[in-house]
Amino acid sequence: MVEERRRIGMTEKMIEIQGVTKSFGELQVLKGIDLTIYKGEVVSVIGPSGAGKTTLLQIMGTLDKADNGSVIIDGVDVCRLKEKDLSAFRNRQIGFVFQFHQLLPEFTALENVMIPALIQGVSSSEASRRAKETLDYLGLSERILHKPAELSGGEKQRVAVARALMNHPSVIFADEPSGSLDSRNKEELHQLFFDLRQKLGQTFVIVTHDESLAQLTDRTIHMKDGRIIQD
Repeated sequence: MVEERRRIGMTEKMIEIQGVTKSFGELQVLKGIDLTIYKGEVVSVIGPSGAGKTTLLQIMGTLDKADNGSVIIDGVDVCRLKEKDLSAFRNRQIGFVFQFHQLLPEFTALENVMIPALIQGVSSSEASRRAKETLDYLGLSERILHKPAELSGGEKQRVAVARALMNHPSVIFADEPSGSLDSRNKEELHQLFFDLRQKLGQTFVIVTHDESLAQLTDRTIHMKDGRIIQD
């Protein structure tokens, strides 16, 4: 695996996790996670329900905090950041793609994609320009003024990917991104991830139950009962 990463240029660390634990009440969900993700990797995380996959993804994505351990993303120890700085880091460095898109129904595709840039303080005109460019790159230039209800499942998920890319993040976290899609749209979405890695050097960490996607990724992390059992 080390030699393979060297061959394709993935030797720089994007995420370093050491000794991460997480409990909810008496239930310990993560039991000491050590994990390294390299820049430009497409990594899948699989395991049965209750294994701790989504909790780990949320901690890596700074949406939740570990009880113990360290989480370093692109050289920044996010566990040490104050809440305001953490929110700014998340907006600038992290993109998210969820199973059910999480698009705002009252906004067009263009407006949904603009939101991360507007939060960052980018002007409306510049955010619009960048959003149009990203949507065009993803083959959605003719759908930018459509609201989510007017888009197909595959189109909505591509809009979600465009939104995730908007601020040129260091890493995109995806939670069951193809779980609500039919076979054709699943294949197109999976191919899109690898196209983005090839063209933009994008790093992806994907929680999935989809074995076909897991088999395509550079590396598959197997989880069970709050632990990594195979990497």
